[in-house]
Amino acid sequence: MSVNVLHHGMCFDGAASAALFSAFFRRLSDDHNFRYIPKDHHPGDPYNSADFEADEVVGLDFRYSQNPRMTWFFDHHRSAFQLPGDREHFEADRSGHKFHDAAARSCAGYLARVVREHFDVDLSAHAELIRWAELIDSASFPDPAMPVRLEEPALRLMTFVESNTDQALVEPFIRDLLTTPMKVHAEAGYIEEALRPRLEQHARDIALLKERSVVSGDVLAFSLHDQPGRSYNKFIPYYHHPEIRYVVSLTRAQGGRLKITAGYNPWLPKPEREHNLAALLEPFGGGGHPFVAGCTFDPDDVEGALRAQRTIIARLGGAGSSR
Repeated sequence: MSVNVLHHGMCFDGAASAALFSAFFRRLSDDHNFRYIPKDHHPGDPYNSADFEADEVVGLDFRYSQNPRMTWFFDHHRSAFQLPGDREHFEADRSGHKFHDAAARSCAGYLARVVREHFDVDLSAHAELIRWAELIDSASFPDPAMPVRLEEPALRLMTFVESNTDQALVEPFIRDLLTTPMKVHAEAGYIEEALRPRLEQHARDIALLKERSVVSGDVLAFSLHDQPGRSYNKFIPYYHHPEIRYVVSLTRAQGGRLKITAGYNPWLPKPEREHNLAALLEPFGGGGHPFVAGCTFDPDDVEGALRAQRTIIARLGGAGSSR
């Protein structure tokens, strides 16, 4: 049986969810050929026809699809239902295979809970993976230094998956999340080889973001659209400015697309958040959570991306609430 696992790309929670779904599905049947397909947000329908060319198709930690060939769905993003009719289609589904909870801390933890309650499948053998997915995706670190210094094995694995552009490494990485203790996994040859230049760049990025960051009121902003496409550690701004409320960044992702990310400081009291960042970025074709969200633009649309960034900064710094 062919199974396409469509999961949030370059995201530790997305990869962890793909691993856990594989473990769950093997408990239902042991004859599977999994194909792991990372997905990224962009305006319109983020899926293509090839995504659905399988006997079973699961959407994980990512947007909903009305395509009848999507047979499973697990997500926890408030922005899961963006196209007209998405929510109604989901609510009308009677398969018992599609689940959504915007209050869940991570998709991986939510998936583990759902399959235990609905299918009597216990994934507690992967408790370490679930615990770190919960911690990372909810940004529940004790301080900004922990996710910036990257000393824990799980955070090194997080850094790998957030920067990996080699599709050939997606499958072994997800497989190893299930079969290998994190300390051992983080020391695997393909992980260390990929991380060595990434960690060197990370050290330079810490200095670069300090130089480029501009603070205005409650908002820290920076633009790195002139830099080569790569991922940046999203906690660096809070490392430099631990009291800032919101961060709005413009960077280039791998492949050249421009990416805006807006985040609320995870070390400030959650009830004091004035804005729903997912709702704020949805008009730009993005999505995410109330506390962190993103959207992308075509590689050459620098003016459009800068204009959107300015709009978002103004709304975060202005009066009113979009809670």
